Amino acid sequence: MPRSVFALVIFASLAVPLAVSGAGDPADQDKKCATEPAPPHVPSAAEARGRALVLHETFEAALHALHHHYYREDEGLPIPGVVMKDVFRELANRRGVQLRWLAVDGQAMNVAHLPQDDFERAAVKALAAGAENYDHAENGTYRYAGMICLTSECLKCHVPNRKSTEERSAGILISMPVKMP
Repeated sequence: MPRSVFALVIFASLAVPLAVSGAGDPADQDKKCATEPAPPHVPSAAEARGRALVLHETFEAALHALHHHYYREDEGLPIPGVVMKDVFRELANRRGVQLRWLAVDGQAMNVAHLPQDDFERAAVKALAAGAENYDHAENGTYRYAGMICLTSECLKCHVPNRKSTEERSAGILISMPVKMP
């Protein structure tokens, strides 16, 4: 992934949680080493929902931009969804935010993208029925599933033998610790 795109995704993903959490003056953040994790801040479920919405929109936009501008099947490059897993790993390490892809109504490119529990199965049903997102907070964890629209670039692999132009979707799962009332 080009450094500028990677930096943009990391900045967009991390900047909003810093501002929302009241982690201090952004100038103070610049003084820290880029790889040093911020002090842990456990948000409320409402804060977590706001963060998840921003992360969802950021990653969907980045995924589509990467597919459109940088990925060409015949060049042997890794697909953008796989490259973005590096970004997911960074967020997990820096912020304790877990992200992964979720197969909804296209072909799962990896068995790890299939629903793994009751929340994820309910999320797939909701997203397949047209919901923009599905979320739940329980036992100190906020979980969010957001719809990712599969564009024509995505459909070549996710629905290779399609016979219609109906819209298809996948999902992104976002999980983070929260303060429970």
